[in-house]
Amino acid sequence: MANTTLTRRALLKSGAIAAGTLAMPSIVRAQTATEMTMLAWYGQAEPDAVAEFEELHNVKITPKYYVGGEQMLALLAQSPPGTYDLIHADAEYVQQLVFAKFVEELDPNDYAFDDFFPEFHRFPGHWSGDQLYAVISRFGFLGISHNLDAVSVKEAMSYDMLWDEKHKDKVGHFDWHLPNLGVLSLKEGNSQPFNISEAAWGQLMNGTLSLKPQVRGFYDYGGVLSSLKSGEVTVMPGIGEWITGVLRRDGANVTTTIPEQGGIQFTESFSIGRGSQRADLAKKFIQHVSSPKGQFNLANLNVFPAIVPSKPAWEQMISERPEDARHLGMFKGEGNAIDLIRKERIHIRELPVQQELEDWNDFWSAYKSA
Repeated sequence: MANTTLTRRALLKSGAIAAGTLAMPSIVRAQTATEMTMLAWYGQAEPDAVAEFEELHNVKITPKYYVGGEQMLALLAQSPPGTYDLIHADAEYVQQLVFAKFVEELDPNDYAFDDFFPEFHRFPGHWSGDQLYAVISRFGFLGISHNLDAVSVKEAMSYDMLWDEKHKDKVGHFDWHLPNLGVLSLKEGNSQPFNISEAAWGQLMNGTLSLKPQVRGFYDYGGVLSSLKSGEVTVMPGIGEWITGVLRRDGANVTTTIPEQGGIQFTESFSIGRGSQRADLAKKFIQHVSSPKGQFNLANLNVFPAIVPSKPAWEQMISERPEDARHLGMFKGEGNAIDLIRKERIHIRELPVQQELEDWNDFWSAYKSA
């Protein structure tokens, strides 16, 4: 009993501890970061992308990375509402997110669209009528990426060069049907590369199959980087500065050229996941990455560089990173990224309109094994 009897001093001491404990929760809460979840392509929740926001708002962003829009949709279909606070997606999949009710409606007045070039105020696919569901974060162009020691810019101004005998066994493919078939559709003369008739689809398949003898291989992201850097392949259609910008950081003599037949635009965006319990924080995150400072940061992510729609961020790129700005097309005057869009040399990447997506995917599988 003596060991379990509390003296007055011990009681007061325990009372002080208890009082201190009662006083601590607000401090503990202040030190414990709120967890947010993000479903995204790799790189969007790495420290260089989110650390500043996390520190500003005492948040920890936990990512679930996916590869390809189909995998993203499958993950969402398997998850209850509220699983993901933020969803990072390619623009061509946003309408599917809306149709499946995977994302929340956004208030356009919450975001700095006035800072963006007019082309991105009502970006196709991000709106359903007058309802907004996604905010563009960054974008890039896909054409022909090439080693300048083997392929000049002048030569890369036409997709026809892919069939040149001197490039036999030196053509590579990033292993995804949409960007590859998109640029090859432009080569076939289709002004709407993803909205083609059955006859044009047959012509595109035949034209693509005729390229196969030139092809060295099909590569994932890491394989694309290593094969272009090593010289295993010297030219790749359907990719862009998101690859060559990374390689130049390592000293590779590579670039991306948009041929005269045109190029394809990929577009990244953020949405708020349906049922998010942290929707206000998710909105603040999208506001943060839409701000001039956030946009400048997104243009220079470690995973790969990309163009951003913010005019102030362009000014900062031109001032602080002029060489990167030049390669990305974020400069003033003729030939810049916005100029190419306005001259209709750039076509937004879409899902197939007159064929099923599975048709394109099945053909790509057959092409690889041909």
